[in-house]
Amino acid sequence: MGNKFKDLSILAGVTLLTTILVWLPHLLSLPNFWGLSFKEGFSTINRNFDGLEYVIIAKSFYNPAAIAALPQSLPAPYFASHFPGYAVLIAIFAPFLGYLKSMLFVSILSTILAAWVFYFLVKDFKLSNHPLFLSLLFLVLPARWAVVHSVGSSEPTFILLIISAIYFFMKFETSKKFINLVAAGIFGLLAQITRPPGILLFGALVFYIIAFKKIRLKYFPLIIIPLGLLGVFYLYSQTYGDFWAYFKSGDNIHLTFPPFQIFNKSQFWVGDIWLEDIIYIFILGFLGGITLLKQRLYPMAFFVLTYLAASTFIAHRDISRYLLPIAPFVIIALEKVLTSREFKIILPIILLAIYLYVQNFMLQNTAPIPNLNLFN
Repeated sequence: MGNKFKDLSILAGVTLLTTILVWLPHLLSLPNFWGLSFKEGFSTINRNFDGLEYVIIAKSFYNPAAIAALPQSLPAPYFASHFPGYAVLIAIFAPFLGYLKSMLFVSILSTILAAWVFYFLVKDFKLSNHPLFLSLLFLVLPARWAVVHSVGSSEPTFILLIISAIYFFMKFETSKKFINLVAAGIFGLLAQITRPPGILLFGALVFYIIAFKKIRLKYFPLIIIPLGLLGVFYLYSQTYGDFWAYFKSGDNIHLTFPPFQIFNKSQFWVGDIWLEDIIYIFILGFLGGITLLKQRLYPMAFFVLTYLAASTFIAHRDISRYLLPIAPFVIIALEKVLTSREFKIILPIILLAIYLYVQNFMLQNTAPIPNLNLFN
């Protein structure tokens, strides 16, 4: 227990330290650091997409009149593409911190908790001899993850809930204790009301049950996951007067047919031909999924492969962000490489590259909001 407490303390401390290091040049408003200008100060952190959009939901809870009264130009139906889980957490802490600080606090807290659950997943199932080191890598890999958990974003909360759901599902598979399956269903439900792709967790677990367990009624607690989706749609029927508002939220649903339209420059959210990195992302993802199958870590494997299969229909240049929920499990799949001596030698170089990538990305990924005080 002592070693676990020490490891969890290290993970929390490193999460806070890395966040401060990311924020530091913004806090100091450095005019030139490594060729990058941070003269706009900390407002850059607050204005990074999509945090403020969840603040708007937290303040309005999808009420079109309340949305229209806020200092932004997006139409009310647009916000139906953002599920309420993260916004509810912002609203809970806002009376104590204000909306902007609450937005960042929830992201950081979710990141710490996600690192802890990842640690227990690795340690309890003996997935690595280096659970702490692998959990520290989880905080910085992939680089896009290092961006989203340093700003206002729903991904840290979503990833926390996804890892928790799979952890308890695997606990049930080994212990047969029904309470673990109930916990998996609850965390899956919370993931579903946090981001739309939560339904893919349900699909992946259903595929696993059909493939290995046949259809058994004992798995019925998982049905609450899609009920969460229906609950969000019912909320929209009350606020927007339209049960199907999510599907009418504009250009926020990036699913296209045929697959791999991400390599079509004419797609609205692509607009680029420099896309070779996406090939490598898919290679690592599918390699990770197949490796998990080989390792007989079937729930994780089915989730990774289901999520990837669905993601082949996404046409968005920022697909690395959409694939973040599979990253923890790909890290586990590639554990032997990531904990090798060779990787530890190159890690300092990669960390510098990640840091500069994070700063460059955040400086450009800002919403055109001139007065942030109106969001507090």
